[in-house]
Amino acid sequence: MKPDIILKYFPDLSEKQITQFEQLYDLYVFWNSQINVISRKDIDLLYERHVLHSLGIAKVMQFKTQTKILDVGTGGGFPGIPLAIMFPESSFHLVDSIGKKIKVVNEVSKGIGLTNLFAEHERAENVKDKFHFIVSRAVTEFPVFYNWVNRKILKDSFNDLPNGILYLKGGDLQEEFGMYFEKAKFYDLKDYFDEEFFETKKVVHYGIRFK
Repeated sequence: MKPDIILKYFPDLSEKQITQFEQLYDLYVFWNSQINVISRKDIDLLYERHVLHSLGIAKVMQFKTQTKILDVGTGGGFPGIPLAIMFPESSFHLVDSIGKKIKVVNEVSKGIGLTNLFAEHERAENVKDKFHFIVSRAVTEFPVFYNWVNRKILKDSFNDLPNGILYLKGGDLQEEFGMYFEKAKFYDLKDYFDEEFFETKKVVHYGIRFK
C-alpha cells in the first residue's frame, strides 16, 4: 500500500523515508496477525489513524539534530516509529509495559532499517535516562502521565519549543488537564490535516519549567 496520505502532507521526504513508510503496511499486517497491536478494522487505515496521527507532532515540532525523545506506552510503535523515520538525526527510546508489543516494535524497526530507535519492555517510571521531549498517544490522564515523566526532562533546550511533553489527545481537555491547562499549549490537528478523523484530535505541548 502506498503512503499517499503521508506524501500529501509531507511532500519533501527523501527516497529512503518514502520507502520506509511504504514498508510499514506489510510489516504491520504481518506482525499484527501474530500479535494484535492495532484493531482489525484500523489496519486498513494504518496510514491515516496511526502513522499520520503520530506525525501530527511533526507539524508542531521539527526535532533538531541530536534531540533525545522518549515515547511512553508506545504500543505497536506509535508515535515513535513514524517520528523516527521523519527525524533520522534524532534518537528515540520507546517503552511499553507489555513485552509482546515491544517485540512488534523491534521487528518493524528492524524491517525498515531504523538505526535511531531503541525499544524496551519497561514502565516509564523505571527509565533512568533523561530526554528533551517525552511523547505519547494518550496512555492515561495527563496529571498521572506528568507525574510519571516530569523528572526525566533534560535542561539543555535547543529546539523551537521548550523541552517537555508532546501529547496526542482528543476531545475537550480542560477538565482532564485541570491545574495544568493554563500552562499547556493546544494545537488542533484539523488545522493541519483535512480528514474527518482529526476533527477533535490535538497535540498538546507542556513545557517543563526548571527552577
